[in-house]
Amino acid sequence: QVQLMESGGGLVEAGGSLRLSCTISGLPPTAMGWFRQAPGREREEVSCDNWNVDKTYHSPYYTDSVKGRFTISNDVAENRLYLQMDSLKPEDTAVYYCASVRAWGGSWCLVGNHLGQGTQVTVSS
Repeated sequence: QVQLMESGGGLVEAGGSLRLSCTISGLPPTAMGWFRQAPGREREEVSCDNWNVDKTYHSPYYTDSVKGRFTISNDVAENRLYLQMDSLKPEDTAVYYCASVRAWGGSWCLVGNHLGQGTQVTVSS
């Protein structure tokens, strides 16, 4: 059974940075990602990538609004997934979830069966 635990959220001023971490217990899924849900809005995919493949010749998926600002990465030895968030904007305010990914492509990402409890990110203007 896969369990996911996020950390690293908090309150930051616009233009600031945060690094989210996700600790994975159990065998990591083939693909992992970050999703977020803002108050009153549906959950959206933020970034997705394969867990343990050579990333030299491909790019992860990023939703358009975070391209160039967010970076997904992982540490296979530590079983951790990360999301580096730079140049944060108030519209990035949401609960961020680490999740398994069922499938993903260049412009889409489908959440899988495993989702963490979430960590709150609040960006003040």
